[in-house]
Amino acid sequence: MIFEIVVLFFAIIILLALSAFFSGSETALTASTRSRLTGLAMKGKSNANIAIELLNKKESLIGAILLGNNLVNILASALATSLLIRVFGNSGVAYAVIIMTALIVIFAEILPKSYAIANSEKAALMVSPYLKPFVTILAPITWLMEKTVFYILGLIGIRHDKNARSLSVADEIRGTVDLHHKEGRLFKMDKDMVKGILDLSEITVEDIMVHRSNIFTVSIDDIPEKIISQVAESPYTRIPVWKDNNENIIGLIHSKNLLKILKDRQSLEITREEIKNSLIKTWFVPETTSLKDQLQMHLKRKIKLAMVVDEYGALNGMISLEDIIEEIVGDISDEHDIDMSDITQDKDGSIKVKGSTEIRNLNRSFGWDLPDEEANTISGLIINESRSFPKIGQEFQFYGFKFKIIEAEKNIITKVIISSLN
Repeated sequence: MIFEIVVLFFAIIILLALSAFFSGSETALTASTRSRLTGLAMKGKSNANIAIELLNKKESLIGAILLGNNLVNILASALATSLLIRVFGNSGVAYAVIIMTALIVIFAEILPKSYAIANSEKAALMVSPYLKPFVTILAPITWLMEKTVFYILGLIGIRHDKNARSLSVADEIRGTVDLHHKEGRLFKMDKDMVKGILDLSEITVEDIMVHRSNIFTVSIDDIPEKIISQVAESPYTRIPVWKDNNENIIGLIHSKNLLKILKDRQSLEITREEIKNSLIKTWFVPETTSLKDQLQMHLKRKIKLAMVVDEYGALNGMISLEDIIEEIVGDISDEHDIDMSDITQDKDGSIKVKGSTEIRNLNRSFGWDLPDEEANTISGLIINESRSFPKIGQEFQFYGFKFKIIEAEKNIITKVIISSLN
């Protein structure tokens, strides 16, 4: 009698330990990410490859763990009931339910899962070698279970595609970056840089280009002395050159090329033909080109400036390699840059901006979520939402903000005050 009780007692302990193993294994492997495990594998952690292999067969893994966990829990409960009936009689059933529920919940669920959550990768590496043969042995049973479940789901109109994923890889990275930033483990600058890289494929050159009305250009028809003077006074090293009209770009003048021509001369005398021969060939790109493709072409062709044209071939703007890089790292300024500060913040929290300020820059600077699908600038956003050309003093409210027009020229909004409604 006593021997049987002792055997049953130790059998229950072993089964509870197995239940804790299955519960912890499930949490450890599901909480681990392939990226972290891959990093560990690259560092020489052999068990990491086993963990990755198990995660690649997630349905079989979960099925085997659930099957094993339920079997040991049921068996442990049955043995506990038998043991306590021997000791307490029929009332042992109630004792068995109470005691086993407490033991399973505390020691076989909460405790191992809490540890696995706090040490997911470490726990995954520990359990993977022992879990793999178990999953392999139960593979036929779990396969049959999967097919049965999918069949039942199909009967009620639910289609299951185990290869389908609700989020793209880019969206998963964005979510991870936002989470780490909110938890204080990632600086805003780092977050913006990572998201800037991910956004390159979704942003077109039209979204960030310098509009044709703001491009600094020179005319080849001007006298050479005037051209040299304009180049010398300009903060730019590469300047578009036009002929006949300012949209007919014939090339780019590089200040260094002019210096090469003038370096051995005693004066600034130079012919228009010499300037024309020194021009760099212009590169034209469609406005629908993504920044990712544009960056690749910049690097491949070793050209830092390109002219943007619309579907009819008309000049729309200009984009540089620096513009694309700024989408990743933020604003880049040097001692020759003109002060282009578009944003000032007042003490009351309101923001004073130029109408030409890009919506993306505001969203990036202040963590806003203003839409930029229909318009690239604040001026364009207000006009698009109001369906009119606002006048000075008018106020509009949309997307949780109040927009007040304080400066305007003709049909162009030049300055706006933005304040939050929250």
